[in-house]
Amino acid sequence: QLQLVESGGGLVQPGGSLRLSCAASGVVSDYYAIGWFRQAPGKDREAVSCIQTRDNSARYADSVKGRFIISRDNAETTVYLQMNNLKPEDTAIYYCARAGWCGGEYSYWGRGTQVTVSS
Repeated sequence: QLQLVESGGGLVQPGGSLRLSCAASGVVSDYYAIGWFRQAPGKDREAVSCIQTRDNSARYADSVKGRFIISRDNAETTVYLQMNNLKPEDTAIYYCARAGWCGGEYSYWGRGTQVTVSS
């Protein structure tokens, strides 16, 4: 059974940075995608970024382009989301999830990590 565990959330001032991690354990196939999502109180879940191993391509929501960077380690067991120039509107619970490819069906989800951007 695949498990995903997020870490790295916290409280940061506007303009600051955080790096989230999504560690995968269990069965991992050769081709898969890890997506980052976020959900703020009272709002719908939003796709933030995704990376897929098929071609190592990445996608970003317009709201985070130029500020967030998604990457994965050489062992391909951890995916990172480097978040720079954070804004109060980035405040949310951030989740990682696994699919066969970016835009595919996400079958496995982590429990989330809280990111709060406030002065």
